[in-house]
Amino acid sequence: MPSYTPPLRDMQFVLHEVLNVTDDFKRMPKHAEIDHDTISAVLEEGGKFAAEVIFPLNQVGDQQGCTLDRDTHEVKTPEGFKAAFEQYVQGGWPSLSADPEYGGQGLPVVVNQCFYEMLNSANQAWTMYPGLTHGAYEALHAHGTDAQKALFLPKLTSGEWTGTMCLTEPHCGTDLGLLRTKAEPQADGTYRITGNKIFISAGEHDMVSNIVHLVLARLPDAPVGSKGISLFVVPKFHVNSDGSLGERNGIYCGGLEHKMGIHGNATCQMVLDGAVGTMVGQPNKGLAAMFVMMNAARIGVGMQSLGLTEVAYQNALAYAKDRIQSRSLTGVKDPSKPADSILVHPDVRKMLLTAKAYAEGGRALALHCALLIDRELNHADEAVRAESAEQVALLTPIVKAFITDNAWTATSSCMQVFGGHGFIREWGMEQYVRDARINMIYEGTNTIQSLDLLGRKVLGNQGASLKKFGAHITALVMAEQGNEDMAEFINPLAKLGQQMTQFTGEIGYKAMQNADEVGAAAVDYLRVAGHLVFGYFWARMAQVALQKIAEGNRDPFYQAKLQTARFYFAKLLPETASLMLTARAGSAVLMETEAVFA
Repeated sequence: MPSYTPPLRDMQFVLHEVLNVTDDFKRMPKHAEIDHDTISAVLEEGGKFAAEVIFPLNQVGDQQGCTLDRDTHEVKTPEGFKAAFEQYVQGGWPSLSADPEYGGQGLPVVVNQCFYEMLNSANQAWTMYPGLTHGAYEALHAHGTDAQKALFLPKLTSGEWTGTMCLTEPHCGTDLGLLRTKAEPQADGTYRITGNKIFISAGEHDMVSNIVHLVLARLPDAPVGSKGISLFVVPKFHVNSDGSLGERNGIYCGGLEHKMGIHGNATCQMVLDGAVGTMVGQPNKGLAAMFVMMNAARIGVGMQSLGLTEVAYQNALAYAKDRIQSRSLTGVKDPSKPADSILVHPDVRKMLLTAKAYAEGGRALALHCALLIDRELNHADEAVRAESAEQVALLTPIVKAFITDNAWTATSSCMQVFGGHGFIREWGMEQYVRDARINMIYEGTNTIQSLDLLGRKVLGNQGASLKKFGAHITALVMAEQGNEDMAEFINPLAKLGQQMTQFTGEIGYKAMQNADEVGAAAVDYLRVAGHLVFGYFWARMAQVALQKIAEGNRDPFYQAKLQTARFYFAKLLPETASLMLTARAGSAVLMETEAVFA
């Protein structure tokens, strides 16, 4: 049976010693009063909820899954899920970072992200129900009419209702320009929507009285392609002007997907049969409105994988300490036992350190990104808000793709630590591997994220956004120049930064001649960019650890941080060399292969 302990110490380290979030909050009128103690209290209580309430339901949810009553179209969630959600609502957790105007607590996004990491470690499938709701809230908050906000946001904020995003159709996922769902305008200003959606997470369930669907559809006179898509809010039950529920709307679950993982979340085939909805935002501008939700979801998926990496690491480490098998290659380490723990073996340590380095690097990046969102929304300086938004756009595909790729590696490695026991359900490790795999696929596959990063976020503005991030690296390198203790971190980071400039220029030049060069290089490019970003944060974390040790702090936490940083730079960052070689190999070896596929 697996276990989970919220990593509060490392969260506090990143928040207060690396990012110094409270200094930032002082420059945000909305958050100026948020202090260390407030954050600590929230995270401690949030950690208890995650570990004590929803973590025990993780394996139950995986084993039971969801069930559909085909006569009523109602979906039953696994045992305990509904009661846990009620407890979640009673605790006020849905409202943590929501707008106080609609009943929210107005806490910073970065605090909410810490909470969601813990929820994802505890139970990814359960966490998807409130997670998607938060995305729907954000889209309506940004683009909804006053009437829509008044009708839906208080209920989404309180957790009385949940939300979904209905994009994908059987014939189109990534290419939303192909979608066929139709929206017919009505005399009363509403729209009747008809079509089919698939892969709709939390599309139907029994945990709340109403579900608010955000649906992409086409108006009758809409232009072809992605420029002809509108967004609609379509509730499961009609909502009266006083907020009470009316009759059932024409949107229902026609089938449940049977999946490799996340069994506890209902992945639905949704049928819209003349469902009544109202438009969100402007006609034919639905993708712009939906992207608020999609970008939030992409960062959220990164947090899902961060959570899985952390919990897999914790359990693999505990097992490695307890499991005795063979003797150390350098001689007996524990004469009192017939064999040594497997933790004495170098490759076991490599697997564990890989997971730890990816978890802690991912946490630093994810919380940095969340802090940028807080700046974008609330900073007093308009220029800071604009630059923060630009950096969020640059980093979002890295958060989504790099962290989820790393989680697949990390959870697989952690399962390997268990040997044959890792393949057995009761230990819980195989579930983490299965759950982790979807995170590389949904909310835009990692290939799509790579194309977005290289094609749009980097080459799209001639590397301007990347150069701004690079300026932070340059500042760190200059500040630590001559510090011998930092050389093992700063030198490889500076080298990679220089290589990245040349590498980007080469790919960009080739892309001007042949667009396939972007597609051929993009996945490798994103991993190089991911390591550049991780390297920066690992250097900053090493910097803080060295400072604390130099001040005489004997907390083993800082030694552990330093040792993990050394491992990252020695064993993981060098992957960039091979990635740049394969990216430079170009598109010809992929595209000039007609004989292979004949």
